[in-house]
Amino acid sequence: MIEWHDRGSQGQIPWEQVQDTDYVKSYLMPMMTEQPARYVQNVQTRMLALRVGDRIMPVTVNEAEYDNSYVSSVYTHYVTYAKEELGMLDSALLRRVLSTVLSGLGFWMKQSQCNKMVIINNWLLSTNLYHDLRADEVKGITQSCMQKFPGHIIAFRSVCQRLYPDLYKGLAAEGYLMVPSRYVYLFHPDWPAQSKWRVRNTLSRDRKMLAKSGYRILRHEELGEQHMERIVALYNSLYLDKYSKHNPQFSMEFVRLAMQKRTLTLIGLEKDGQLDGILGYFERNGVMTTPLFGYDTALPKETGLYRMLSCLLVLEAESKGILLHQSAGVGAFKADRGAEGEPEYTAVYVKHLPLHRRLVWKVLAVLLNQIGIKMVEKYRL
Repeated sequence: MIEWHDRGSQGQIPWEQVQDTDYVKSYLMPMMTEQPARYVQNVQTRMLALRVGDRIMPVTVNEAEYDNSYVSSVYTHYVTYAKEELGMLDSALLRRVLSTVLSGLGFWMKQSQCNKMVIINNWLLSTNLYHDLRADEVKGITQSCMQKFPGHIIAFRSVCQRLYPDLYKGLAAEGYLMVPSRYVYLFHPDWPAQSKWRVRNTLSRDRKMLAKSGYRILRHEELGEQHMERIVALYNSLYLDKYSKHNPQFSMEFVRLAMQKRTLTLIGLEKDGQLDGILGYFERNGVMTTPLFGYDTALPKETGLYRMLSCLLVLEAESKGILLHQSAGVGAFKADRGAEGEPEYTAVYVKHLPLHRRLVWKVLAVLLNQIGIKMVEKYRL
């Protein structure tokens, strides 16, 4: 059973037959009824709902929109964001060479209409979590997309072979190109017991630091309207000001939706009446991840807010007994605490498109698989 729904037909969705009905309805319906930019400010897209059996998945549809956040623009992900990351390299010569290469890639990607794309299961978050999808369902989704969007690239973001082996296998069998997008870190509460003493000791020191910090842990129910502006500011301080404006720019409405409908479970750190740290996670199919994370970057590094928020996430994963998807970046920090790195892919289907639109993706897949992932693994980026 594969069905498409837009804002005009959302009333026909048989919600009583859908997994995670409350969550999906609370998150997806506002995005479909209003403009997604009301919630994620740097995303211009059309959002549809795709029903596959008893699952509903959001689908974003784009034509170009090259300035969008990377969550809906592959051009931003592989060109604009990548150029910003070059600042991490020590060699000025290497920065110049790679910047020239990325400019050429960007021109080629635009010429091939890279952003004319539908992205399946795209929640407009840094990490998309999946329910199980079988190979035959991947085939059905692909055929349905080709019929509905014959000129569009078809893509799945956040594909991790270790987390979703059946999905990965089904995508590969159908002819999707596996284009590396990030190197992410996974943590399960059971792993430290099987790790070296140093990992367990580091986690123990994090917990002691949190206990002695003087910070009060604010649970979801304790956070309200009076905290919303500060939550947005803390996220912006880290993810937009420190890292990149091309990360999702969450609005006050996004935070309000999270508070009222629990589309994210929020946890904060407060001292002397001031909220200094915030995280927001959700879970699906035995995995949790944290698209909302921030702290007051003006405070001294010795305050340890990143460590304490990360510790809170580990404690949440332990209490639930589920795997924690820690996203990308700060690899050495996460590995020291028992996380294990895995490549994550954007699976891209272009077999139905003319050669000039397919070629750039084939080249990109080869280069990133042969060179990019190996560099990230080596340097724990």
